[in-house]
Amino acid sequence: MDLGLVFGLLFGIGAVLLGNNLEHGLVSDLVGGPAAIIVIGGTIGAVFVQFPPDVLKGMGTWMGRLLKNPHVDHGKLIDEIVDLATRARREGILGLEKLAPNVSHPFLSRALMMAIDGADSNTIRDTMEISMHQEEETAENVAKAFEAAGGYAPTVGIIGAVLGLIGVMKNLSDIEAVGAGIATAFIATIYGVAFANMIMMPLGGRVKLRAKESSHVQEMMLQGVLAIQEGTNPKLVRDRLNSFLKENERPKADAAEGG
Repeated sequence: MDLGLVFGLLFGIGAVLLGNNLEHGLVSDLVGGPAAIIVIGGTIGAVFVQFPPDVLKGMGTWMGRLLKNPHVDHGKLIDEIVDLATRARREGILGLEKLAPNVSHPFLSRALMMAIDGADSNTIRDTMEISMHQEEETAENVAKAFEAAGGYAPTVGIIGAVLGLIGVMKNLSDIEAVGAGIATAFIATIYGVAFANMIMMPLGGRVKLRAKESSHVQEMMLQGVLAIQEGTNPKLVRDRLNSFLKENERPKADAAEGG
């Protein structure tokens, strides 16, 4: 599980509740079932109107991906590719045929199978880059959907507040009820702003960041397969792949050279 995402959500909500308490408010003051229905339902409806079903399905898929631990052990992946390069150097590319379906990543498996089937480097690169581009485009559309939800939610919250005020205006004779009704009406505004700025907008940004990380790893795997297909020395394969690592992730010798 991505503890950073969960911690961020809980910390943000907790900070709001703590601030409300310091202002002598009650948690019950922020509870409003009708307001939640208006804000969440209205926002979801607006997103459904703007985006096609495949993007909406992608939002659900990405929610699952975001909750999972995003960490990729780059060093372990490099070791795996170098091992494949060593075996291919020793036994030929066909020696990887039984190993390719069981490697750690479907992208790596697909690229390896193309190399094993005799595809040239240009064909492998073009095909896999098309796959990478499609994944990036899907992620971009999903991020736009989350960001659009973040744009709609505050406005829908205002609608909820106005609807609440309309109900208050119908009963101006009871002053106490008017005060309570006005306070309740503004809960929808709070929900709209919080839903947008604490959940939807950050999720959109996180989708973009995770997609960029995924593209980086895929490019590393593609370079590894191309090196294997070319028969590159395993040591040079490792050197090439180490260049994809951040400076603090590289082996000490490589990091010293890079500095």
